[in-house]
This record gives sequence, C-alpha cells and structure tokens, in this order.
Amino acid sequence: MNRMVTEDLVRMVEPKEGEGKRALITGLRGFTGYYMARELTAAGYHVFGTVLPGSETGPDIFTVDLTDRAALAAVIEQVRPDVVVHLAAIAFVAHNDAEQMYRVNVVGTRNLLEALAHGAHKPSKVLLASSANIYGNAAVPVIDEFVPPAPANDYAVSKLAMEYMARLWMDKLPIVIARPFNYTGVGQHENFLLPKIVSHFRKGARRIELGNLAIARDFSDVRTVAKSYRRLLAAAPAGEVFNVCSGRSHSLESLIDMMSDIAGYRIEVHVNPAFVRANEVLTLSGSNAKLAGTIGTIEPTPLVDTLRWMYQA
Repeated sequence: MNRMVTEDLVRMVEPKEGEGKRALITGLRGFTGYYMARELTAAGYHVFGTVLPGSETGPDIFTVDLTDRAALAAVIEQVRPDVVVHLAAIAFVAHNDAEQMYRVNVVGTRNLLEALAHGAHKPSKVLLASSANIYGNAAVPVIDEFVPPAPANDYAVSKLAMEYMARLWMDKLPIVIARPFNYTGVGQHENFLLPKIVSHFRKGARRIELGNLAIARDFSDVRTVAKSYRRLLAAAPAGEVFNVCSGRSHSLESLIDMMSDIAGYRIEVHVNPAFVRANEVLTLSGSNAKLAGTIGTIEPTPLVDTLRWMYQA
C-alpha cells in the first residue's frame, strides 16, 4: 500500500478534534455564533448555545440572559461543557446605552465564569472574545499583544474591563482571551461598515453616506476568525491573550474601490458628520505572529474575495 493511501486511511480513522466533547457557544444566534457553530460541528463537537429570551430556539439551545446569575448557572450545570466560546456581548461600538453595555459585557461575563468555576464539570478551555478596540489609537504602525491598552470609547472600555475581571478567575479556569480586529462576512448587520457598503452596491445605489474617510482597518473573514477560535481552543495555553487579525489594514477609499470593481460602477461618497464619532480610532492594523506561532498559519481570505462573497450572497 503506497504512503499516500496509508496517510488518507489514517486521517479517516483518526478521531476528530472535538469528538465526544461538548462545546458551549454563548450568543449562538449572533453573527459570529453561526460560523463558530458550523466550525465546531465540523470538528466533531456536540454544540450547545445560549440565546436571549424571546429568540428562536431549537435542540440544544438555551434561552438565558447572561445577567441572570441563577438562570445561567442552571444552564451550565445542564450542558456541562468541555469547551466554551463566549461571544455574547453588545458589539456595536455606537450602542447608545452604556449602562447596558457594561452590564452585559462585564457583569454577564463574570456570571459565566462564576458558573463555570463553581460547576461540577470543569471545561478544558474557555475562550473569551474581547476586541482590538482596547488598543485605541495606538502610536505604532502594527499592534501586537504588548501594546498598552488605550480604549477610546465605552465599548472598548467594557471589553478591557472584562479582560481585567477575567484575571480574577484564571487560577480557577483555563481562560484564553482573543482580541479580534475587524471582521466581516455574510449575515453581519448593516449598521457595520462593510455590510452597509456592500448593501448599497447590491441595491445599485448611486450615493452613500459614510463617516470618517480617514479610517483604516485590519479586516478578516468571519470564517477565518471562527477557524482561529477553534484552533485556540485546542492549542492555546491558558492565561494567554491573542490578536486575531490579517496583519494588513485597508483604507475606506480602497474598500470603495474594491466594491466598485466587483459591482462594475462607481458610487458617490458623501461624509455625514452625524456618522463621525468622537475619539474615532483612526487606524487598526494588527500583528498575528503570536497567533500563528501557537495555532499554525491560517491563510487569510483576501478581503476582495470576502466582499465578493457578501455581494453575491
């Protein structure tokens, strides 16, 4: 039997990464949750999820408000997860209820960690999704994990506060913190920048109103982010923090150019002062060297391919 056939047979009989393991995803019905569930299911995990009360449910999906300690603890006891991906959060930077943002992003996360630490079954890994927004307007061209935090809005402060709070639980739980830079894909709400731009081109709009044209962002494909999270669950040492990013930033102007090429026409761009936020983070470009050194290289999807996928969906 030749070597290639033997290797193929070995791969067929080898157990999948998540075989026999239970994964809990908080915020299952969110944008990232859909792709995370698909990624973990393909890896052999039995996936459970939490959604907000009033959301559509299904098998292995629990309705719970993370700020309800008792209800959340009951869900954790029932699921007994082996790994946890904590995605549930208020993730829109311009969300207009700061109190709710802090309660969900900080107190809700604390309730989750408390329930996991006090549960009868301890998970092997708990991944907390933070945000690269915690770096603010960093005075370096490429941001690695050693850049000091300088949050410039309530969302970023809430995520940094969540990280500090999580340190109180790192002697009790194997916590890993992911700091994703911007990412996008099919299903992201149109109040985010790229889905808004893609939507205008899909409708054939001749004009679009945007905010600060000077911004540049490091964008990834949501499917790449989900794959990175899965690999962190398997390979990351507890207590570590990882940037999740492509390592390259794109200006707003270049995004418009990409979409113009995809759609075959130019759109007229107008700056609406109402969309320009105070303390706007101008440039976010990350280093993924630490991530790649831990989970191996994940070839990023070119942004133009992600935009085309969104445009044609």
